Amino acid sequence: MSEIVGKLLVVDDNEMNRDMLSRRLERQGHTVQSAENGRQALEMMRAAPFDLVLLDIMMPEMNGYQVLEELKTDPALRHIPVIMISAVDEIESVVRCIELGADDYLPKPFNPVLLKARLGASLDKKRMRDQEQAYLTQIEAEKKRADDLLHVILPDAVVAELKANNQVKPRRFDNVAVMFCDIVEFTGYCDQHAPEEVIPHLQKLVETFEELALTHHLQKIKTVGDAFMTTAGLLEPSANPVLDCVKCGLEMVAVAPTLPPSWQVRVGIHVGPVMAGLVGRRQYLFDIIGDTVNTAARVEALGVPNSVNVSGAAWAWVKDVCRSESRGLVPVKGKGALEMFRLDGFRQAQAVAA
Repeated sequence: MSEIVGKLLVVDDNEMNRDMLSRRLERQGHTVQSAENGRQALEMMRAAPFDLVLLDIMMPEMNGYQVLEELKTDPALRHIPVIMISAVDEIESVVRCIELGADDYLPKPFNPVLLKARLGASLDKKRMRDQEQAYLTQIEAEKKRADDLLHVILPDAVVAELKANNQVKPRRFDNVAVMFCDIVEFTGYCDQHAPEEVIPHLQKLVETFEELALTHHLQKIKTVGDAFMTTAGLLEPSANPVLDCVKCGLEMVAVAPTLPPSWQVRVGIHVGPVMAGLVGRRQYLFDIIGDTVNTAARVEALGVPNSVNVSGAAWAWVKDVCRSESRGLVPVKGKGALEMFRLDGFRQAQAVAA
């Protein structure tokens, strides 16, 4: 096994002692720097890393006890091993040095064999500590990465509950506005273009929609193919969740044609109760289910391209601030005929900020 070497700092006010000890340590393969007093030593340690310090006790201006005490109270330096070297060999001096945090103690004149052995032991402990710190840093980095990924996958409130309870309790939420946005003729576009073109364009659209959802305080639930699903009034309270979705939906309709390849989209909105919770064990997601979700999907599918289509129930929430055109009773699978409305915008400009 190869001997452990390191970067050492020799601190002694006696120039002859410093030079003699430095040369001996350099012959053992160590990199050695020296300081003639305690203040200089502290400055050097704060300016560059050292693996070990050999510190004389009896020095003018700032003795070894004072240096050791300041060293061990500095969070950036306290981990550096210190071996005290002094002509003082009374047991009280040894005890005081150990109490102040010294790793070892050697009397002068020192025994070269003992010095080498104790240097090796201290450097080995330092190496083990450095490895432990590196592992802890790596673990913390991995934990942060996992936590960041969790926040990307799940809403913040859901992550907090999952961490606290190791589960997320399923709940019913009333008056939740559910909005779907779907690309018109997306399947045909995919059939005529390569994945290298389709996916980047779809990614850009989804990223834009995500930013719009955040702006209007909507909670994105998921994307399924080209369908973008989001909600208002679910995990974050809203005075008018339908109006929040309408504002976002109108901006989605407006921005989609400006992105390559000039997408056209349909937006559908419905409001009502939903059930929400974590679904799955691998690659799970926070999802919502219920008749409100199914109806919102059908309102979108039956909508007009480049417009926001809302159900009669959703229209009741925004009829005072929005303009619309009734599409009459529209047959909906599993629901019968439902009245739907195509929104034309707001009755007045200030309604957008309402």
